[in-house]
Amino acid sequence: MYIPVSCWMPQLCDPPSQKPAWTTMPGLATYPPFPDDVPTHPLLIIDYQLVKAGSEDEIEKLWKAATELGFWYLKNHGVEEEVEAMFDMGRETLALPLEKKMRYEQGDKGFSFGYKAAGMQFMDNNGTRDVTEFLNISKDDALAWPTPFHRTYPSTVNSHMDSVIKPFAPPAKPEHMGKNFLSAHTDFGSLSFLHNRLGGLQPIPGHAICNIGDALNMFSGGILRSNIHRVIPPPKEQAQHERWSVVFFTRPNDNVELHDLSQESALIAEAVAKAPMGKYRPGVTAKEWLARRVGAQRYTNYKVCLYRNSRRFGNRDVPLLQ
Repeated sequence: MYIPVSCWMPQLCDPPSQKPAWTTMPGLATYPPFPDDVPTHPLLIIDYQLVKAGSEDEIEKLWKAATELGFWYLKNHGVEEEVEAMFDMGRETLALPLEKKMRYEQGDKGFSFGYKAAGMQFMDNNGTRDVTEFLNISKDDALAWPTPFHRTYPSTVNSHMDSVIKPFAPPAKPEHMGKNFLSAHTDFGSLSFLHNRLGGLQPIPGHAICNIGDALNMFSGGILRSNIHRVIPPPKEQAQHERWSVVFFTRPNDNVELHDLSQESALIAEAVAKAPMGKYRPGVTAKEWLARRVGAQRYTNYKVCLYRNSRRFGNRDVPLLQ
């Protein structure tokens, strides 16, 4: 029913801030192991190949993860080489001089594709600036390459568009047309597919971290959990290294209205009936929701969207632009 629009986000958290050490990107030594004495959440490990093969036990475990915590590890996903290529592309791009990267800055109007420099978002009620830079690449732009769909990108992205980025963005099938690095938040879309190599989130070698976003939370009437999370600096010895992550976001098409699917599921209808009126019907499209959430994080909009303008959604308060 919903054709996802997706993007890759190579991310660098700077300054630099389960458990065996492992070697990743060129030029870096083996990372220190994740400390044993740092509290973590006990995420379930889901085997993608078993889910794909129709294992009832594995599907039941996935349902448990999606409905209780909204996060899980995913193993045997089969894209490790592609992910490493994305890390290389991200490192090359974010190593460009700041003035070149700023030509592709996202801006303050809620546009989510392009470069975001460190310090462009606020973290708390005091207006503390963030320390994370990242680059969002639109699936639409990858598929339309070399013709821009939403925007243009640095040459380091363009040179890898066919070989590295497009393999992650196959066209939809016709039938399915010290500081925290990031403040506490939920993801805005449907499902996130994250790869990281150091703490901040809690990595396990060879496993992706998956989590539910706001759209699936709304469609399911709150059954699927879009949980609050934050990215903290890598702990202890890991803090000596830059933290990189690559994440593939999926979300509904821009014009899809976000609302519970009560008419299509008795289970969802039952959940919605127990919730406050309109809780899962914010009255916006996926594009509008994304623009509000992205725009509300920008430091320029800090005084505009301080918590006096927040609205209650799902399991948390979400500051929105009016």
